[in-house]
Amino acid sequence: MKNKIFIGARILFGLMMANSGLNKFLNYMPIPEMTASAEALMGALIESIYIFPLVAIVELLAGGLIITKKYNALGAILMMPITINIFLIHTVLNPAGIILSLVLLLINIWILLENKSKFRALFENVKQ
Repeated sequence: MKNKIFIGARILFGLMMANSGLNKFLNYMPIPEMTASAEALMGALIESIYIFPLVAIVELLAGGLIITKKYNALGAILMMPITINIFLIHTVLNPAGIILSLVLLLINIWILLENKSKFRALFENVKQ
């Protein structure tokens, strides 16, 4: 049962991230209302020209990887900085979306924890 819930959450998370990335290119979903400070941050990110396309590409790539069984750990690693920033933006600047951002962050952490055996080799030779 736990495995089916994990697979469902993983696939839903991957689809949401891929959809978010695609929306940054095609603009088919409206931007939700934001506070003035969140709007200022988003305006600055859009003005930087390269940040939004970069985030969109990472979201599309990572979302696709998360959906696959073989590469979901790599997709979760790629998505972690983005989900942390989504959570922090909603925590500090735009509290309206904090619940969804927390759920996304927790699912991302869950995917990483379920794949911790794949990361063991990265930390084997680290001396304490």
